Amino acid sequence: MLWLIRHGATEWSTSGRHTGRTDVPLTAAGTAQAEALRPRLAGEDFALVLTSPLGRARDTCRLAGLGDAAVVDPDLAEWDYGDMEGRTTAEVRRDRPGWSLWTDGVTNGETAAAVGARADRVIERSVAADGDVVLFAHGHILRVLTARWLDLAPEDGKLFALDPGSSSVLGHEHEWRVINRWNLGQ
Repeated sequence: MLWLIRHGATEWSTSGRHTGRTDVPLTAAGTAQAEALRPRLAGEDFALVLTSPLGRARDTCRLAGLGDAAVVDPDLAEWDYGDMEGRTTAEVRRDRPGWSLWTDGVTNGETAAAVGARADRVIERSVAADGDVVLFAHGHILRVLTARWLDLAPEDGKLFALDPGSSSVLGHEHEWRVINRWNLGQ
């Protein structure tokens, strides 16, 4: 099984600002969300614990009780939003009506294909582990990773809403990769 943990809330996630590489800390609510993950994860035996290098994901991992086992994986960093960093979708759409991250991309940042390639490397590393794996990361990279797990295009990550502080589980049914549980909150 592949567990996906989105970091707890930050000021920017709460306000809808695209938070890629800016290292925004958890809010008090985000800290509580991360701590609430501890009992959910406590009974699990993970062969590998991977976390994004960004503080909000590393802090969520630590508060959830798995910080000592965590290995930082740069491929789990959030999408590089380039010129859209720190802006809400509504703000971007004032300049670019109808804009969508998933279909229009960003300027001076990463393409969906580049994010998909990073997700593929994380999946490959996870599949090679001897047992269950848990990933602590961010909304868009985890959505792209889910699309790639299901053999969909990176842009199809738009189909998977993912709340701060949530947990999801990917797995198998027979030979098929599937979603076992999705976007579980407190």
